[in-house]
Amino acid sequence: MFDRLEIRVLPPGPRFPAQLRFRVNGEDVIEAAVGEGGRGPFAADVLPVGRPSPLRATGEARRLELGEADCTGACCGFLTVLVQRFGEVVQWSGWEVPWPAQTPAPHPPPDLHFPAREYDAEVTRAEADRWQQAQRNGEDVPWVRTRK
Repeated sequence: MFDRLEIRVLPPGPRFPAQLRFRVNGEDVIEAAVGEGGRGPFAADVLPVGRPSPLRATGEARRLELGEADCTGACCGFLTVLVQRFGEVVQWSGWEVPWPAQTPAPHPPPDLHFPAREYDAEVTRAEADRWQQAQRNGEDVPWVRTRK
């Protein structure tokens, strides 16, 4: 059975620029792994304008930062995962979970497997959302300029 990925671009807030949230099978991956108050990566880092997203899965495994605890990754560490394509399947595995001092060791999420076609479509959709968000926030998007 395959997993289902949803990527959401959250609007910027008072403390942080636009962020991403990842839901797998309806569950917020960041909240489940780092607890309430954790944040996702900045949209500009994971859905960069003008170049491919590091979410794009290839045959070579790539470690991707998906989130951090409210105290910041420098304190307790980051939620990271290895992203790799195996033919028609994209796998997330090798999780590293933030571990605050004085707390029991965390349990990492299980390996996740996505149909590559659906995974690619979701990343493409999120990239388009990021572009639209950038336009709404007045960010400089290289291929779209307003005339003066």
